[in-house]
Amino acid sequence: MAENAAPGLISELKLAVPWGHIAAKAWGSLQGPPVLCLHGWLDNANSFDRLIPLLPPDFYYVAMDFGGHGLSSHYSPGVPYNLQTFVSEIRRVVAALKWNRFSILGHSFGGVVGATFSCTFPEMVDKLTLLDTLLFPLESNEMENLLTYKRRAIEHMLQIEASQEPSHVFSLKQLLQSQRTALTTSAGSCVRIPSGSCRPTSYSSSESGPIPFSHPQGDMGARSLREGALA
Repeated sequence: MAENAAPGLISELKLAVPWGHIAAKAWGSLQGPPVLCLHGWLDNANSFDRLIPLLPPDFYYVAMDFGGHGLSSHYSPGVPYNLQTFVSEIRRVVAALKWNRFSILGHSFGGVVGATFSCTFPEMVDKLTLLDTLLFPLESNEMENLLTYKRRAIEHMLQIEASQEPSHVFSLKQLLQSQRTALTTSAGSCVRIPSGSCRPTSYSSSESGPIPFSHPQGDMGARSLREGALA
């Protein structure tokens, strides 16, 4: 264990998500009731380093870094850092940990996220503990409609991701060979990257076979790409 690690720290975790990974720290007993610890805005999992050793040791505490915080990957460009995305992130994390029911310990904005998750997925949360958290008031009917929408949106998104086929990664040579009936080597050499951009070493495709383009179509597409790169 590193010298600056909190007493009782048993492991550091890296959980895979579509945009990279979520980093987390774990303390306590692996056989104990699970507790998910949520940090505040622009904070990270280290904020629990001094608190966890003071809590009962027979629980299994996992403090996660929200996306874009601590050691976790940033979201993909265009994805907002807001309450909805953080709530869905918790759903991903507990799925990766294989937790069906757990408790939440939330600090500041992490408490807001934890409380919203608890209302959205109440059957999954055993206990909710909030530290320095200011909750936002909503009318009961407005809250019910909002949370129903959030739950459906999150579950639908996860179902779509689970049903997607894995993408296939090719080198330029493999790409040309797989499209040999439609894309000539000379046409493929016209694919250029604008100056200042990183030239890719591989290409990704979710297609299971060659794209049925004729030679004229391939040459026309290559010319369009070339003209766009030179513009």
